[in-house]
Amino acid sequence: MSTSDLSRPAAGIVAITPSDTTILAPGVRSLWVGTTGDVAVVCADGSTGTIPSATGLVPVQAKQVLLTGTTASGIVAFY
Repeated sequence: MSTSDLSRPAAGIVAITPSDTTILAPGVRSLWVGTTGDVAVVCADGSTGTIPSATGLVPVQAKQVLLTGTTASGIVAFY
C-alpha cells in the first residue's frame, strides 16, 4: 500500500477479536479502540509493541491484534 493510498478514507471496517493466532486481512489503515486499555499489536512490517492506554483512533497498520497484552475492547479495524 503506497502512502497516497493511506491518505484516502477507509473503504471498510471490521470488528476485531484479539487473538494470538489470527492474522488480519492485509490493508489495515488504523484501529478504533472503544474502551481505554492497552493494545498489543504486530505491525505490517513485523515489529511488535503495546500501545498503552489506547482509546479512539490509533494510526497503526496492524496485521495482528494480540490477545496477550491487550486489555482494551471495542476494537475495529479500518481498511
